[in-house]
Amino acid sequence: MKIRPLHDQVIVKRKEAENKTASGIIIPDTAKEKPIEGEIIAVGAGRRKDDGQLIPLDVKVGNRVLFGKYKGTEITIDGETLLMMKEDDIFGIIEG
Repeated sequence: MKIRPLHDQVIVKRKEAENKTASGIIIPDTAKEKPIEGEIIAVGAGRRKDDGQLIPLDVKVGNRVLFGKYKGTEITIDGETLLMMKEDDIFGIIEG
């Protein structure tokens, strides 16, 4: 199934949470922090100004991004949990 977000919405695949600490201690699922890093899977066309002009998004499919821990809405597509959020909820793009 393909999905295309509308307007300034993006779909992000959250990075997997770490299972171990740097010292090798295994972290149980209930104690794991939600990762704040992910990859853009799909983007909307952009936001419209009051005069109807389209402003394209700064992010594109494949970008690695940082976002707020509790930002976005979790959705499940084909058994995979993804996040849908506005572009404004993204703090930055990871480069390099």
